[in-house]
Amino acid sequence: MIADNLHAVTERIAQACASYQRATGSVQLLAVSKTFGPDAVQQAFDAGQRAFGENYIQEAVEKITALASLPIEWHCIGPIQSNKTRLVAEHFQWVHTVDRLKIAQRLSDQRPAHLPPLQVCIQVNVDGGATKSGVVPAEAAALALGVQALPGLQLRGIMCIPEPAPDFVVARAVFIRAREVFDALLAQGLPLDTLSMGMSGDLDAAIAGGSTMVRVGSAIFGARHYPAST
Repeated sequence: MIADNLHAVTERIAQACASYQRATGSVQLLAVSKTFGPDAVQQAFDAGQRAFGENYIQEAVEKITALASLPIEWHCIGPIQSNKTRLVAEHFQWVHTVDRLKIAQRLSDQRPAHLPPLQVCIQVNVDGGATKSGVVPAEAAALALGVQALPGLQLRGIMCIPEPAPDFVVARAVFIRAREVFDALLAQGLPLDTLSMGMSGDLDAAIAGGSTMVRVGSAIFGARHYPAST
């Protein structure tokens, strides 16, 4: 089932790219495996998926350890508290949710010297959602410049998680605003290549708006059963 779902999602991405004049292969799929065990990740890996996103850091570290023999690219896409930065710095290749320079500094300081720099997206709250993390667009450049200056990190782009939109047109407009923030940072000379936005329910609108990486979980792995606490 996971292999079939994964194929359907990749086809959906390809169709959206064709519909919105995006180059084939310009949108990467990040399979969000939170709450699913190593067996589910193994199935997706066997079907060709290599990049996986995790929200819950302790759960993710257990999974990463169990699957250490596989060449998986692990992305942290959940909120990061100060007491979890070392785990993230030691186990992940990517972080999408840097929204404070303090967290970025800790990740840089705690990145093991034998590993390449941690690939980082800063999280931007493009629509002002009260429950969403991220810097406001006006503060994105300052945070991006701060991240770029840290030796243990490599700035790659921005990430956003907008509030649910009522329709495609509204969703695309929000994603276009995120693309405008991205383009503004590029215009300042920042070497960005990643715009992480779009999930199972809105990936078509995200691709129309310029996403280069969509984060898809339930459409691949099925309905989630969340733990009592995280």
